[in-house]
Amino acid sequence: MITNMKLFKNKLEENGIKPTYIRLKILNYLEMNKSHPTAEAIYKTLEKQIPTVSRTSVYNTLDVFYENGLVTPIFITGLEARFDSNISPHHHFFCEKCRQIIDLDIECDHFKNGNVQGHKITELHAYFKGICKDCLKKGENKNE
Repeated sequence: MITNMKLFKNKLEENGIKPTYIRLKILNYLEMNKSHPTAEAIYKTLEKQIPTVSRTSVYNTLDVFYENGLVTPIFITGLEARFDSNISPHHHFFCEKCRQIIDLDIECDHFKNGNVQGHKITELHAYFKGICKDCLKKGENKNE
């Protein structure tokens, strides 16, 4: 039986990245927590498990992952980068109440066609903002 760490090690090696312990832990966190975390959130979580981890190592690892196509930074709030290990083209929904970012599977015909009004498309970054269904449900329960 292949463990997650073995799969993550293989994924890093396939992308030309040396599979250090910190890199494996960061990739594991991103793959297991689809919350689109900030670098700071990743650092704070890993710091509890690995007291010697540094913010610099987390930021540098995320840069290496981005440069090698393993993560996509998301800039929706304008305040911080959030990181997504789902690198397939997809949209996001940002909840203005709970600040959660949710993946949306919406097909974009322009992206499938590879162009829009004659411009070649190489990446897709699309998002919606509003109130998520969980926050709406909580609001209904509180008669807001």
